[in-house]
Amino acid sequence: MKKNVLITGGTGFIGKQLTEMLLGRGYSVSILSRNSKPNTDAISYYIWDVSSQKIDEAAVLHADYIIHLAGENIAEKRWTAKRKAEIIDSRTQSAELIYTVLKKHNKSIEAFVSASGIGIYGALNGEGICTENTIPGNDFVGITCQKWEKAADLFADLGIRTVKIRTGLVLGKNEGFLKKLAPIFKAGFGSALGSGKQYMPWIHISDLCAIYLEAIENENMTGAYNATVNDSTTSSSFSKLLAKEYGYFIWLPNVPAFALRLLMGEMATIALAGRRVSSDKIKSLGFRFKFKNLKRALVDCVK
Repeated sequence: MKKNVLITGGTGFIGKQLTEMLLGRGYSVSILSRNSKPNTDAISYYIWDVSSQKIDEAAVLHADYIIHLAGENIAEKRWTAKRKAEIIDSRTQSAELIYTVLKKHNKSIEAFVSASGIGIYGALNGEGICTENTIPGNDFVGITCQKWEKAADLFADLGIRTVKIRTGLVLGKNEGFLKKLAPIFKAGFGSALGSGKQYMPWIHISDLCAIYLEAIENENMTGAYNATVNDSTTSSSFSKLLAKEYGYFIWLPNVPAFALRLLMGEMATIALAGRRVSSDKIKSLGFRFKFKNLKRALVDCVK
């Protein structure tokens, strides 16, 4: 009988790609969604509504593994007090709802794998390289990621192997980080942001999905893992390579930091600050990145 993987946020960019990979490996997939969808031979859809604390418990009770991707897009809207609460609650309350079902029915699963972000290390600009043991930051993104991971740790308290994937900027074909950038660069108006010196740890979507697959299949994998290529990419070097893939050299000056702050408010921090991040821990398990060269990754994404 096929093992079942329940995915929250399964209809998003990462969830769709991950679902295809899991099906290719012989798993059945269940997806928790706010909207009713017809089941297929391989995918079962279940309804939940985190805001009203409603969930079809059968989704959880049928699962052998749970991958928790659900969460409001952190870069979609300005960070008002209301929006900040939505960003945090969408990550923590959704995990807590699943935890409640497992505890209520004394149900165990083989692993709980939660998304997280390298933003947990805070808005840093410097040469230090963050490892999974680096002290978390105390800015909004850092605090959000800490609360996100604390919600995941509830499952560890139940004796369930728990893995937290701290993700960098995800590159995909007209999706992820490139979804908004590609049209600008394709039109010839691309440029670096702020100083251009801030680091931009990235990962190709296929490698990120492979890490999630590793997380459910490798019983030695537990705790937090950075999911990003450590190649010292900066906003400037990234922009130059992306422009080159569209056949031109950058001619515009960098977008000034003050302009980004006027446009984005506090959210500009995620564009103006970066950090170097180590991927040594995931590689120590034998994981190998398929896309570890940014040029090759961009060619795959924009071709």
